[in-house]
Amino acid sequence: MLTALLLFIWGYSFLKGKDIFSTYVTYYVIYDNVEGLNSSSPVTINGLPIGKVSKITLTPKGRLVVEIQVKTDFLISKSSIIEAYEPSPIGGKQIAIIPNMEDFTPAKSGDTLEGRLRAGLISRVSDQIAPIQERLQSTLAGADSLMMSLNKVLDDKNKENLAIALEQLTETMKHMNAASKTMNGMLANNEKNINNTLSNLNKTSDNFAKLSDSLAKLNAAKMVKDIENTLSSINTMMSELQSGKGTMGKLMKDENLYNNLSNASRELELLLQDVRLNPTRYINVSLFGKKNKPYVAPKENE
Repeated sequence: MLTALLLFIWGYSFLKGKDIFSTYVTYYVIYDNVEGLNSSSPVTINGLPIGKVSKITLTPKGRLVVEIQVKTDFLISKSSIIEAYEPSPIGGKQIAIIPNMEDFTPAKSGDTLEGRLRAGLISRVSDQIAPIQERLQSTLAGADSLMMSLNKVLDDKNKENLAIALEQLTETMKHMNAASKTMNGMLANNEKNINNTLSNLNKTSDNFAKLSDSLAKLNAAKMVKDIENTLSSINTMMSELQSGKGTMGKLMKDENLYNNLSNASRELELLLQDVRLNPTRYINVSLFGKKNKPYVAPKENE
């Protein structure tokens, strides 16, 4: 009878998540929401089960205190994180202990450790879908407004005009297609001439290149120097002419010489005029011994 009573107590305690024959360490974690977490939910470290949830109680402020019992020789520090998570979309929550490997201060039985909730797959998908759903609704509303505006704008007359415009556009595309075919035919027929023209252009380009090389080989500095010397000589000659030096300079600057040349030219003109008027005075061709007339200077106006 006693044995049966002990087995009943052990079984009841096991179903409640307690093992009366094992020594467990008890920790407490406070959460705001533990939906899906039940008593006897497993507690793991790196996926290894080391205990269970033994009790969940509600505080007067509406927060939830989760009591966990673990049995392990692994050091669980006071700064470890007790995380509630969903291992699968269809399963309930479990508890995972995330130890702080840099903290060597062990947590004692009865300590309250820091808790954290990890969003499940469905929650994460829902969080990501919610903004998309809002944007989609906004887009659909905008599209609906656009369609309503189009229906208002596209009355029967505008629809008819749009149909005419599309028909004209089709005709224009046909003409462009025909023009393209004609152009292709012209290019095909004149391909030889085009090739010859391109060949001539290449030859012309080569000739220009050769001319450029020839010009580049000329001694441009010497040419410029020779031009400067020539201009300097011309400037010197012009300066001498202006100053009356040399024969040309004297002819340009000597007024007496100019006057003498002018008088001589005048006298020569008078002499030629007298010869024209009285040739017998200078050529003796008298056959009868007639005397020549004495020279009389011609008048100025003759």
